[in-house]
Amino acid sequence: MHPPPKSLFPLAVIVIAQFLGTSLWFSGNAAAADLAVRWDLDEAQRGWLLTAVQLGFIAGTLAISLSGLADAFPASGIFTVAALCGAFANAGFALVSRNLFDAIAFRFLTGLALAGIYPLGMKLVVTWAPRQSGAALGWLVGALTLGTALPHLVRGLGTSWNWRVVVLTASVLALAAALMVAILGDGPAKPKRLSLRWGAVGSVFRIPAFRASALGYFGHMWELYAFWYLTPRLVAQIHGEERPLLAFAVIAVGFLGCVVGGMMSQRRGSLPVAAVALAASGAACVLYPFTGELPALARVVLLLMWGIAVVADSPQFSAASAQACPAEAVGAALAVQNGIGFLITVFAIQLTAWQWPDLGPRTAWLLAPGPVLGLLAMWMNRRAAAI
Repeated sequence: MHPPPKSLFPLAVIVIAQFLGTSLWFSGNAAAADLAVRWDLDEAQRGWLLTAVQLGFIAGTLAISLSGLADAFPASGIFTVAALCGAFANAGFALVSRNLFDAIAFRFLTGLALAGIYPLGMKLVVTWAPRQSGAALGWLVGALTLGTALPHLVRGLGTSWNWRVVVLTASVLALAAALMVAILGDGPAKPKRLSLRWGAVGSVFRIPAFRASALGYFGHMWELYAFWYLTPRLVAQIHGEERPLLAFAVIAVGFLGCVVGGMMSQRRGSLPVAAVALAASGAACVLYPFTGELPALARVVLLLMWGIAVVADSPQFSAASAQACPAEAVGAALAVQNGIGFLITVFAIQLTAWQWPDLGPRTAWLLAPGPVLGLLAMWMNRRAAAI
């Protein structure tokens, strides 16, 4: 079952606008290497430059969810304002930054703006196609997965672009995203607006079905970004040298997982599809360290399969959460779920970075608790929902 033709155009607009708006996230990767040389940054300082946008996103999502802002105004309006603010903050990073402190501040502000783009873009999808949200969000998260993989492709092709040009291009794309969503507006399933109520979003965690999807999502996030962090290292360990194009392929293939998972969700339901994908990626966490004696091709194939499964569940967890909570609370629910999920990634990435020099491929075992605990929480809360 596919979205009806009348819903294809707005969904295409949202997916494209979301990808253009979140290009603000990826633009910092283009600047990091050049600024590390220009400002003589060590690895820790460079890490802060890349982490600042993540911390801004976490702070922003928690702020708009806990305050109720995410559901107090139309999703298209919040998205438009956030994309405009993000475009200017990102341009400030390119044009005004004179030292690491300036750069971190502008990247943090960019992350704050992204909090109004990513979860509100998902809410916008729900207002246009509430019954096809799993399929639509599959395309949306799939596009973001390609964006995450893009820096590895650029590096593999040996392309040398001026970092300011790349960053400012992302600002122009975000302005285009703001215009597209402002013209499109919210869909016919737009929920009623709520007043600002600090902490009201906590009530969604009393819903067992929401807890099942949210806790599964948290387990998934423990694994996802840590796996993407490890991908170029796992590829280099197989071949004895860096292979950026192969790292790109392992991450980018997740696009297929998102899209196919979205199609399957129309028949099987979002949460069952998410559970299968989470179980598959969890199995890969456990099995991969045992593949050291296998031929390189076999290990690469396993990484590609892992790359498909590791992100296929992400859009389905979001769709299941949106379906589980009241329509008027979708924005805050998705925002708080994103905020907590991305906060978890910070700890997972730091742990894997710390242990990789000692454990090598066995670091994958550190990712397994996420899927295991996520599946356990899903099972327990689904049982509670059924009682």
